[in-house]
Amino acid sequence: MTPSRPAAIAAELQRAVWRWHFFAGLLVLPFLLWLAVTGALYLYKPEIERQVYDDWNHVTPGRATLPLETLAARVGASVGGTVTQVQKPAALDESWRVTVRRGDGDLQMAFVDPHDAHVFGTTNPGGVMQTVKHLHSLAITGWVGNWLIEIAAGWSIILVVSGLYLWWGRGRTVTVRGRASGRLFWRDLHAVTGLFAGGLILFLALSGMPWSAVWGHNVQAGVAGAGWGRPAAPGGEGHAGHDLPWSLQQHVMPMGHAGPRIAADRALAVAQARGMAPDWTLTWPEGPGAPYLVSATLGTSGAAHVVYVDAGTGRVLQDAGFKDFGRPGQVIEWSAAVHQGKEYGEANRLIMLFACAALALLTVTAPVMWWKRGPRGRTTLPDARTGTGLLAIMGVAGVLFPLTGLTMLVALASGRIKAALAAAQASRARKSWPSSTT
Repeated sequence: MTPSRPAAIAAELQRAVWRWHFFAGLLVLPFLLWLAVTGALYLYKPEIERQVYDDWNHVTPGRATLPLETLAARVGASVGGTVTQVQKPAALDESWRVTVRRGDGDLQMAFVDPHDAHVFGTTNPGGVMQTVKHLHSLAITGWVGNWLIEIAAGWSIILVVSGLYLWWGRGRTVTVRGRASGRLFWRDLHAVTGLFAGGLILFLALSGMPWSAVWGHNVQAGVAGAGWGRPAAPGGEGHAGHDLPWSLQQHVMPMGHAGPRIAADRALAVAQARGMAPDWTLTWPEGPGAPYLVSATLGTSGAAHVVYVDAGTGRVLQDAGFKDFGRPGQVIEWSAAVHQGKEYGEANRLIMLFACAALALLTVTAPVMWWKRGPRGRTTLPDARTGTGLLAIMGVAGVLFPLTGLTMLVALASGRIKAALAAAQASRARKSWPSSTT
């Protein structure tokens, strides 16, 4: 019996979705596994740092801390450079982290006892977890790695949506059937994992996009330009910094008076009078007219707080907190805090850890399931044909995420070229057949 037209269209759409789901997985699974592992590590940044820097991280509280200018002078002399930033933790028994710029321009982060300026040791800025963060985004490879991660994040969105569609059309099972030796087991494990973790993985992909090289940078500039991050600042130059909330990193830095500077301790006191949190980061002015920057250590989104203090007069040039951000900026700050497991305590972190583990499991079950298709299934790759409706949906995703869209175009073009070559070869074969005689 010939299937009805709606049934045939549905079957073809199912095949088209599967083809694109297969392509997406083939393209980005290694990167998604990389993101899952490094992201899980970064969730436990405080615990890992305490283990790695255990010998450097403990001080005896109860004594008076040195004035910042004295601390900076002594640490700078000990390390051999000029202090540019001091970070104070919330815990009184933890050492402070002081960033020093050496004569050759190299930056070092020193673990310091704030009571006597004793330097326990130095490492690269941000330490081991900054390295993990750079590995997570592949920033250590430059723009190439940043682009690859952005492409992977965009395709992961397509993977989640297409995977849910495939699950819906294949019986919607929520159990794992069969034995581990069979393909059914791995297919069900893959599908059920995606079902229960798909929403979280989609959230991780979308909330991580603001840090991407192309899409994230442009959105950040748009938020800053529209004034959706914080109130507009008078004059000055851009001030990007890892110690700033995302919404503030491309905003114009307010400028003050050039000339003799006030002491860093006075700038800190001004910020504390504005309600600065006990765990703060103070950055010295970068040049004439540049202000002191005092910011709260990044934690929950609502704790975001940055105060710019005129280095010449001690006047507050700008005081920006979460409530001052525009709604888009607040949403992005909130999603960033949830993404990093900081917004809702340990429960938040455990849920994000589950998402990372599920993502890693999906990247393992997918190739096992493919391998168990057998030699014929492994060697027969799908083409890039797709229907108009699916093409429109993917087109929207491609426009929203341009780098992902470019790879879609490449896949479509390769499919068309492959089809054209096959047609040409078939045509030549037909022409070369001997004419039949009667």
